[in-house]
Amino acid sequence: MIEARHLRVLRAVATTGSFSAAGRELGCTQPAVSQQMKALEASVGTPLLVRNGREMRLTQAGEALVRHASGILAGLTAAEEEVAAIAGLRAGRVRLVSFPSGSSTLVPTALAALRAAHPGTRVSLEEAEPPKSVGLLREGDCDLALAFRYEGAAVAEDWDDLVVRPLLTDRLVALVPERHRLARAESVAIGELAREPWIAGCPRCRGQLIEVCEGAGFTPRIDFATDDYPAVVGLVGAGLGVAVLPQLAVESVRPRGARTVRLEPAVRREIVALTLPDLAQVPAVSATLDQLARAAGRA
Repeated sequence: MIEARHLRVLRAVATTGSFSAAGRELGCTQPAVSQQMKALEASVGTPLLVRNGREMRLTQAGEALVRHASGILAGLTAAEEEVAAIAGLRAGRVRLVSFPSGSSTLVPTALAALRAAHPGTRVSLEEAEPPKSVGLLREGDCDLALAFRYEGAAVAEDWDDLVVRPLLTDRLVALVPERHRLARAESVAIGELAREPWIAGCPRCRGQLIEVCEGAGFTPRIDFATDDYPAVVGLVGAGLGVAVLPQLAVESVRPRGARTVRLEPAVRREIVALTLPDLAQVPAVSATLDQLARAAGRA
């Protein structure tokens, strides 16, 4: 195997014409230069220099290797500089996947702070709900996933192979039309909404809604289903039904014509950032995790 340090010695010998001059240029002794040249010749399996008294000249193999040495060493230098830039957060890339309410609340604050601190780090954003986002992470299609899991859910999340960074606990709230009989209530039990038409959210949230309602002794009559939170708020505001949304989702839209009411007993989801163990050691990924935690108030 050809080592970069041996190529540097060969290039210095070819440029200066002697071992002693090459040693002076490289800051080492003449015997050290001779030793490294012998090691290089042993590696390639052929002589690279012809010595004649105090003079020396390159063999054909030596000339070929010197021609390539400049490009190889330049490439290595560029690679070292790029890696150093990434390690020092002067450069780098992070592929982030987030669910929509996280994209509109936590992510902007975190990425603005990251850009201010490390302007050379680039972050791309794609939206996906868990478990799809977690699958993208495991398949190598992203570096960081913003995800959530509901407390007490019937099906537990299997994240044992991932680095889990808790961010915040997001409480669910009831959303009712502003003229609804419960619009001025301080809190509401979900059973009090049993006879109402429902507007359901994303499939994951819809499943959680049905689970909570069935736990309270009824099955919700879902008249509308949409993944779009502003659409949910608009339908509730128009008096077409009630909904249960995460507080984070409500913060990302303006609930015109609708009011939020605290849900009792509390239903919560845990918001987390996920990455793979090896990726957690990458400076740009680690810095993004830190900024997400700060945005959530968990730094």
